Amino acid sequence: MAVLPIRIQGEPVLHAPAEPVTVFDDELRRLVDDMYETMDAAPGVGLAGPQVGVNKRLFVFGWTDDDDIEHRGVAINPVLWIQPTPVGEADDEEEIEGCLSFPGERFPLRRSPAAILQAIDLDEQPFEIRAEGWLARIFQHEYDHLDGILYLDRLPRPFDREWVKISRKRGWGVPGQAWLPGVDQLEG
Repeated sequence: MAVLPIRIQGEPVLHAPAEPVTVFDDELRRLVDDMYETMDAAPGVGLAGPQVGVNKRLFVFGWTDDDDIEHRGVAINPVLWIQPTPVGEADDEEEIEGCLSFPGERFPLRRSPAAILQAIDLDEQPFEIRAEGWLARIFQHEYDHLDGILYLDRLPRPFDREWVKISRKRGWGVPGQAWLPGVDQLEG
């Protein structure tokens, strides 16, 4: 397994819809193993194919809830169903979100409280997960990556302007920017 470079906001693969996975082979298994390794090294709770430069509809996730139940897996060619997002401002503590493709920063973002993830696994077996709370947020965040959407694109004012300033200051927002977990310490 290898830790892969994580693309930073501005890389074209992060801003375009990903293509369905059509080949299930050893190369895909290696990619998924490397994505788990990269997510864990970052550390993160999810990582989508486009974030490691692979324009394919898949993501890995790994998070342990308050009851010490580990939620870990890969979702290939997922479909995500969500409840309507509640109206109102996001809670600055409970609804804070970050992204490995915009490392070191977190902003409040309101998301749907529940989601149903339907996908297939590495053995091409379909599965469904009904999620609430933080796990539902993870699924929504990673699924957005597959549609070329970063959580930054969903931020309300004044945060929509703040992230642009940060991006400019760091020289991001252009192709060719990446960081390597375990080497570059960009995640704060």
